[in-house]
Amino acid sequence: MPSNTGPSEQGPNHVIGFPGGYTRSVGPVIGRFLSELRDGRMVGVRTAGGRVLVPPAECDPETGEDVTGEFVEVGPAGTVTTWSWVPRPAKEHPFDRPFAWALIRPDGADTALLHALDLGVFEAGAKPPKFLKTGMRVRPKYRAERTGTIRDIECFLPEVTMINPQASLAYRLKGGRALGRFLEGISEGRIIGHRCPVCEKVIVPMKGFCPRDGVPTSEEVELPDTGTVTTFAVNNIPDPRAPEVPFVSGYVLLDGAGLTMLTLVAGIPADQVRMGMRVKAAWRPREEWDRSMANIKWFEPIDEPDVPFEEIKDFM
Repeated sequence: MPSNTGPSEQGPNHVIGFPGGYTRSVGPVIGRFLSELRDGRMVGVRTAGGRVLVPPAECDPETGEDVTGEFVEVGPAGTVTTWSWVPRPAKEHPFDRPFAWALIRPDGADTALLHALDLGVFEAGAKPPKFLKTGMRVRPKYRAERTGTIRDIECFLPEVTMINPQASLAYRLKGGRALGRFLEGISEGRIIGHRCPVCEKVIVPMKGFCPRDGVPTSEEVELPDTGTVTTFAVNNIPDPRAPEVPFVSGYVLLDGAGLTMLTLVAGIPADQVRMGMRVKAAWRPREEWDRSMANIKWFEPIDEPDVPFEEIKDFM
């Protein structure tokens, strides 16, 4: 029954209630639409002009003519034709967090229906996400228990267009003769390179050929485990091989070598690593050695003067 409240009181000043509910006939067109929703499907109705109306209507809104009675299954996916962002939902809204109202045209339909679009969890007052736009593709999320109302569609959700799987790949690398020989030396605590017969540079790790001259190499040369940092990078992404973050990966020119070798540089704060700094290999305990470069944890500074830039500029 209607009730009145004074103008100074909080709340509405007119309330009309139907304690027993309000029952009405939906007719054969809307009734078919709601029945299909109850079964997890969406249909439209075709007009005499060939257009498919969703939600269905008894007559063509453009001509006023009766529809044909031909029902067409549409969707389930659809396209957002326009939208309105709700940054602070009211208690009557379907979500207690920001969402969007959207007009969505199901595939195969010529008109759009209004429904809620759930784009994820956002704090109250948040601005609309950048990926919310006209033309985005969405799909309905049906409720587990359906009764034949528009609320059988809980909301629409964006179609999945990108994923971020957690992936890893474990593999065992088998070196050729040159790399195998190099790792054999590492397993003995020795760093072995190959001398090029043309340029006479010592290549380490040995490759079996000279990358500069393209000729085979076979003459072995044992190098000391000391060298000079030529170039380096400070990394802020964790790496299981690094002692901490940030850490430094750098190119070290071993004494007597003609090419640099990529390795970790540690034993000094990352912001103190510099070009020309003298370093020495930090070997793991001998009982942990195998045929792997992991025998050398990293290169760390030694108490020697930095090498002038002019002497290492060709190795940058």
